[in-house]
Amino acid sequence: MKKSKLTLLAAALPLLLNSAYAENKEVEVLHWWTSGGEAKALNVLKEDLESQGISWKDMPVAGGGGSDAMTVLRSRVQAGNPATAVQMLGFDIQDWAAEGALANLNDLAKAENWDAVIPAALQSFSKYEGNWVAAPVNVHSTNWVWASKKVMDEVGITEVPKNWDEFVTALDKVKAAGKTALAHGGQPWQDATIFDGVVLTTGGPEFYQKAMIDLDKEALTSDTMKTAFDRMRQLRGYVDDNFSGRDWNLASAMVIKEEAAFQIMGDWAKGEFIAAEKVPGEDFLCFRVPGTEGMVTFNSDQFAMFKVGEDSAAAQAAMAKSVESPVFQSAFNVVKGSAPARTDVPNDAFDDCGKKAMADLAAASEAGTLLGSMAHGHAAPAGIKNALYDVVTNHFNSDMSSDDAVKQLAEAIQGAM
Repeated sequence: MKKSKLTLLAAALPLLLNSAYAENKEVEVLHWWTSGGEAKALNVLKEDLESQGISWKDMPVAGGGGSDAMTVLRSRVQAGNPATAVQMLGFDIQDWAAEGALANLNDLAKAENWDAVIPAALQSFSKYEGNWVAAPVNVHSTNWVWASKKVMDEVGITEVPKNWDEFVTALDKVKAAGKTALAHGGQPWQDATIFDGVVLTTGGPEFYQKAMIDLDKEALTSDTMKTAFDRMRQLRGYVDDNFSGRDWNLASAMVIKEEAAFQIMGDWAKGEFIAAEKVPGEDFLCFRVPGTEGMVTFNSDQFAMFKVGEDSAAAQAAMAKSVESPVFQSAFNVVKGSAPARTDVPNDAFDDCGKKAMADLAAASEAGTLLGSMAHGHAAPAGIKNALYDVVTNHFNSDMSSDDAVKQLAEAIQGAM
């Protein structure tokens, strides 16, 4: 008996539905890891996902710091088409979670025991109202100096500077020899990265906590803060004339090529040295901003997972699981220059700078000197961070007095609160 068109349609309907909701084995990832070392590190995750049959659609946005990436993301979300995962820092994750834009990763986190192996300091950004919404990739510390050993040897710097005065003496020696003393890129987030270290070495961890995290008005308007701006003015005298607008990795390249002696930058800079086949202790040195030994300002790159359709949920979960696997955590952070986001990852594969980073992190966490970086969105929300950017950058690029900078900083932060 010949089947009716209705019967045939009914039989085909499940196939049509399955086709419409076929599993999407692709993750679309928005990030700003575009430099050589960063791209190499990201390939570790791409290859892991590809081995699971999940393709990677790249959405790179150059510029560091993530502000350009957030602009791109905002337009995508408003169009109802967010990426699967987005690289984010600190309070930006909380802001997007508050808008209801992020997925709930609780089931995966429970199955993988994230609560037990990811430090509480990171969880405060990875969770929103007790729910996991992001997968932390690493722990970066930002109060590092990267130095060319050859340049130091050439100008007679025989020891790593241990305090501010010794650092200034070292910078003077390099400048007198006709080389660039401080490699720097004149972008607001880079200026603020230096400022983090300067505030920390000037006032110590308690002052940093009060000024940069508690936003205490007395600390913000203190003589200590004025001294911090005085020191920023000192550093301005050691950069080259072409620093304005330079990307951070190009500043790293100046040290790598022995055109400059020092760079103050987070430990992602190490990835550039490693990619250039430079060896820590032989070709370059890594040490804390002089006067901040035993203290760590940190930020943590995380992948915030956006709400996606049911067809994409499995691929998204696979990505989050891969990000937190100990194998990936080690492989990625060895290349990237950061410390793992998990506490149970062995340090065997890490070089001397990596081992120091992991040891410093553990010691600072125990001592209470592990502090969120203002420059990288882990001390205060974005509005306050951006207010600080404006003042610090204006001061660094003008003849603004330190007294005026202190006054403007307090007013700008108050206005952003």
